[in-house]
Amino acid sequence: MNRLPLLAVGAAALTVLAAAGPATATPEAAVDQTVTTCGNSGLQAGLLTRLCAEVTGNAVQFYGRVSLAGPPSPGSPTPAAKELSTTLSAEVVGAGAPPLTQYKPLVFTTTTLEVRGPASTAPCGTTVRGTELP
Repeated sequence: MNRLPLLAVGAAALTVLAAAGPATATPEAAVDQTVTTCGNSGLQAGLLTRLCAEVTGNAVQFYGRVSLAGPPSPGSPTPAAKELSTTLSAEVVGAGAPPLTQYKPLVFTTTTLEVRGPASTAPCGTTVRGTELP
């Protein structure tokens, strides 16, 4: 699963462009207020994944969420634990610096997991790209 949300960081507005969906604009926010924006959900091997970003001022924190794609069928056994290897990366577009990348193994059962990725800072109006690979 590969997501490419792009974020324009600024106190006035935040725009997210997901590779598989339309642009979404969020309302204006104060400089110290955190605005959370998520890309479209994706399905892979019975799991639902989603990449989100929290923006506070010039700070951007990406995180991924992994959950079951749907509830188990009534009477079926609890799904077995799955060992996942996640990759989250973030980059400031046009800055010339390589993306910040984090690899993190985790064990998924039936509870939604949130995997915090790398954090970046970017001046107002800069585009930031995040990717997720569960």
